[in-house]
This record gives sequence, C-alpha cells and structure tokens, in this order.
Amino acid sequence: MPMNTANKLTLLRVFLIPVFLVVMYWSFPGYRYVALAVYVVACLTDLLDGYIARHYNQVSDFGKFADPLADKCLVMAALCCLVESGEFYGWILAAVLLREFAVSGMRLVAVEKGRVIAAGWSGKVKTASTMVCICLMLFGIPQVLNYVCQGVILVTTVYSGVEYFAKNWDVFKES
Repeated sequence: MPMNTANKLTLLRVFLIPVFLVVMYWSFPGYRYVALAVYVVACLTDLLDGYIARHYNQVSDFGKFADPLADKCLVMAALCCLVESGEFYGWILAAVLLREFAVSGMRLVAVEKGRVIAAGWSGKVKTASTMVCICLMLFGIPQVLNYVCQGVILVTTVYSGVEYFAKNWDVFKES
C-alpha cells in the first residue's frame, strides 16, 4: 500500500513521540523548550494530516486507525512526563486513561454491531484543549495556571466521555 501525505504526517507524529521523550529525559539546558518545539510540531501534524486527508480525499483505513492512536500516544507520553516531574496529578492521568479505554472499548462493541462511532465535537475539544494545556505546562506556567490547565483537561475529558456514553449507550443493548 503506497503511503499518502496524510498518513506520512501521522507516521511523523508517531516518530516524534520517542524524540520528545528522549529530549524530556535528557535534561540538558533548555531541554523543555526543545521538547515543547517537538511537541508543537507533532500537534501541528495532527491538524495538517486531518486537513490533507479531507481536502485531498486521502482518507484511508490506516489513517482512521493510526491518527487517533498517534494522538493518544503523544498526549499520554507528555502527561506521563508531567506526572513524573510532579507537574500533573497522577489521578487526573488515570481519569484520562480510563476515559480513553472506555470509549475505545465502546467503539469496539459498536464495530461488532456494524456501527462506527465517529469522533464527536466534545472529543475534538478535549483533544485540542489537552494539547494546548500540555504546551502551556511544557513552557513553564505559574502553578495557578497549571492547576487551571489540569482542571480543563479533567473537565473536558470527563464531559466528552460522558457524552460518548450517553449518545451511544444503545450499543450495549442485546439484539
């Protein structure tokens, strides 16, 4: 299968995850700014690959699978680093992980019933706000703003998870 441009950008994002992690653990002078730059580039590939896929009709099954997985891996890698450095509460990361596993599980059940649950508006807001908040935390914001970012991540995560289940609860009904 030849790779289209959108899928190449998704793979670039996947490649940037270990680069981001190496920079975060290397801890050289100014490493946070380099890590932030790598993270921003990775986030921009998410915007760009989606635009290219839709605008140039490059939507593919690989992209439908790999794009959201790359997003989740990028966000989780960054949040794990922030938890380890003491800048993000582990219990909020646990809530984020729980939501991701629960929504993914629900999507698997839906697929078995011949349904596809597309990403909802609240899920897109959750992803975008989480990525922006991580950028701010990597930049080094005052503690009070760090708490605001953690609150935004928690609220958008819980809200979007509840919305996914409320709108799609019928997938769990026996036929």
